[in-house]
Amino acid sequence: MTLDAWIAVAVVVTIFPLMAASRLGPDIILLGAVIVLMTLGVLEPAEALSGFSNSGLFTVAFMYVLVASIRETGGIDLIIRYVLGRPKTERGALVRLLLPVASLSGFLNNTPVVATYIPAVMSWSRRLRRSPQRLLMPLSFASILGGTITLFGTSTNLVVHGLLVERYPDLVMGLFDLAWVGIPVAVVGLTYLIILGPRLLPAREGLANVFANPREFTIEMEVDREGVLVNRTVEEAGLRHLQELFLVEIERDGNVVSVVGPGEQLKGGDRLVFAGTSDAAVELQQIRGLVPSRDSASSLEKEFKERRLVEAVVSNQCQFIGQRIRDGRFRTLYGAAVLAICRGGERVRGNLGQVRLQPADVLLLEARPPFIERHRQSKDFLLISELNGSARPVHEKAPLAWGILLGAVLLAALGVVSMLNAAMLGAALALLTGCCSVDAAKRGLDSQVLLTIAASFGVGAALQSSGAADAIAGGVLNIVGGNPWLLLIGTYCVVALLTELVTNNGAAVIIFPVVMAAAESLGVNPMPYVVAVMFAASASFLTPIGYQTNLMVYGPGGYRISDFLRVGGGLNVITGIIALVLIPLVWPF
Repeated sequence: MTLDAWIAVAVVVTIFPLMAASRLGPDIILLGAVIVLMTLGVLEPAEALSGFSNSGLFTVAFMYVLVASIRETGGIDLIIRYVLGRPKTERGALVRLLLPVASLSGFLNNTPVVATYIPAVMSWSRRLRRSPQRLLMPLSFASILGGTITLFGTSTNLVVHGLLVERYPDLVMGLFDLAWVGIPVAVVGLTYLIILGPRLLPAREGLANVFANPREFTIEMEVDREGVLVNRTVEEAGLRHLQELFLVEIERDGNVVSVVGPGEQLKGGDRLVFAGTSDAAVELQQIRGLVPSRDSASSLEKEFKERRLVEAVVSNQCQFIGQRIRDGRFRTLYGAAVLAICRGGERVRGNLGQVRLQPADVLLLEARPPFIERHRQSKDFLLISELNGSARPVHEKAPLAWGILLGAVLLAALGVVSMLNAAMLGAALALLTGCCSVDAAKRGLDSQVLLTIAASFGVGAALQSSGAADAIAGGVLNIVGGNPWLLLIGTYCVVALLTELVTNNGAAVIIFPVVMAAAESLGVNPMPYVVAVMFAASASFLTPIGYQTNLMVYGPGGYRISDFLRVGGGLNVITGIIALVLIPLVWPF
C-alpha cells in the first residue's frame, strides 16, 4: 500500500474506538478525521466535501421535514389514540403496539415515532396495570425492524443507496425493493417479540412507579408572617446554599415563582418547595422564620400556568455527562430544577446536587412551559415528555400531512420522480400548506446525523482514492478464499458488530467502498453486498448505545444491558440468518 493508503487506514482504525469510547459526538470525530486526511494530502477538498452534495444526504434532510409535519400536526397521536385500546392480554398489547410502529417506521424516521410513543405507552401501561418494561424494548426493536422494509425506512438505507447510485448509476433501487427481504425479517422478528418477548423481558418497577408521586421528592415550608425572613432575599435568608436541599419554587397568592433567583424577596405566607432528601428536612426546621406548611395539598399537585413537571432522558451527548448537577449549573442553563433522578429503574438516593449525570438517566424536572418546546430537539436530551400531561390535541391538518407523505411515497414508488425529488416536493408542500412551520422544520433537522453522514462520505472517499479499500479488499478475499457466500456473511457480521459500537451510518459508509472493491475483484453482482450492508447496519439489538431508539427506552424502561443481550441476542441471530438466506435469492451473485 502507498503512504496515503496507510494514513487512511490508520485514521479509520482510530475512528472506531474513539466513537465507541469517547463522549465526543460521531459528527465531531468524523469531521476531525476528514480535516486530518485533507491536511495530510490524502483527500482533495472536492473529495472531502463530496458528502455534502450527495443525493442520499439531501433525501434524508427533506424526509426530516416531512416527519416534522406529521409530528407537528399530531399525526402519530391520532394513530396512538385509535389503535392502542384496552387489550386483555400482554401479547394482545404487544400486537396492538408493535404492528403499527413497524408499519410507521417503514416510512418515517424511527426516532420521532418512538419519542411520540414512549409517553403514550407509559400512561397506557398504567391503565392496563402492566409493567412498561414489557413494552418499551419491543417498541424500539419494532421500529428498527420496520425501517428495513423500504428505502425511506432509515437514513442508512437512503445514504447507502446514494453511494450505490454514485458508483453504479445503472443500479437504481425502487422504494419497495427491500421489502422482499424486509417484510420476512420484520414478520419473523415481530413474531419473536410477541411470542418470546413476555418470557424474556424483565418486570421490574422501572420509571412508572419511581416517579408516580412527585410529592415524595419535595419538602414544603412556609415563611412565617411575623418571622425574621419577611422581605429578605433568598440569599440573605441562607436558602441558596443548603447542604442537601435546593429551593425549587415559591408559591405566592395562587401563583408560582419557578427557577428562583438569589435576589428573590420573600413575603410572609410564601410557600417554599424544596427538593432533596427527607432527612434534610431537619435542616429546614432549624432555620428561624420557616414553619411547616399548613396547606394539606401539595404544591406540585396543583395546576399552575407558570410550571410544568417534565421527564427528560439524558443523551450520551449531554454536556453535563460526568459532572455534578450543582457544579454544572444545570438549573441556570436550562431554567429547570431537578426533583429526582431514575437510573437503572431505581431512584438515585442522597444529595441530588452531588449526583454525576450518566447517559440514559431519567430526570424529573420542574420547568417553565417554554422548556418543552425549546429542548425537544436538543442534543442534550433524547426524550422530553410532560409528566401526566394530556395528549396533544389532534390538529385538523393531520390528514393533510399524512396525505402529503403518502403522495411522496407513491410518486417515488411508481417511478414518476426520484426519491430525492419526491421528498423535496413533500417537504415544500408541508411548508406551503402550514402542516409544518419553518421553525419546526429547522428543529426537525437532526444536524448531528446529517453531519455524520456527510463526514463519513469523506472518510470513505479517502479509503477509495488512496487505494486502501482495494488493498483491504484483497486481504478479505484471501480470508474468504474467493467465496461470494463467505464474503456476504463476513460483510453482514462486520457491519452488524460495528453498528453496536458506533453509528449505523458511519459503519455503513466507511465499510461500503471496501466491500464494493471486494465484490468487483470477485467479478460478482455488487447488489447482494449493498443490501447486506443496509440490513446489517439496522440490526442493532444487542446494546442500548448502538441505536438511538434503544437508548431512548433504556432509561424510562429501567433496563440493564443484560436485558438487551438476552432479548436482542436471539433477535440478532434470527434476523441475520433470514436476511443472509433471502438476499442472494432476490439479488443473485
